[in-house]
Amino acid sequence: MRLSRDGWGGLAALVASLFLYAATLDLKDNPLVPIGPAFYPRIVLGLTAVLAMAVVVLDLLGPQRARAEGAKADYGAVVLHFAVFGVYVVALPWLGFRVATFAYVAAANALMARPHGARQWARVVVLGLATSFATYYIFEHYLHVLLPRGRWTDF
Repeated sequence: MRLSRDGWGGLAALVASLFLYAATLDLKDNPLVPIGPAFYPRIVLGLTAVLAMAVVVLDLLGPQRARAEGAKADYGAVVLHFAVFGVYVVALPWLGFRVATFAYVAAANALMARPHGARQWARVVVLGLATSFATYYIFEHYLHVLLPRGRWTDF
């Protein structure tokens, strides 16, 4: 059995997440704070390790897929998505988290699956609003992490 590119990517993610998880074991807890600095990184890295292991196992157990003839990677789309993310990072202090995140999620969604028709555009808008609102609510109200307010919007 041989690993495909997906399997190698999963193996790389597994090794990296386990290495970083081991690095969190050296973080010292503060007795005055109920949750230490390693709590959330361990959750994320543990989940990443489990999902990466699933990718490797499914790749080893699944049928070997033949590479499609003439299939080419679309590197232009990758560069475009990095550019859109760069615009998001630059716009964050000016527009604020909620507005910039809505715009980023909507734009990235529209770039991945070009909407055709009003129903699909509505899906793009609803996904952007839901993502922006849910992320804001979780970070501000549950985790008590202040997110950037916009200089132009104060929102």
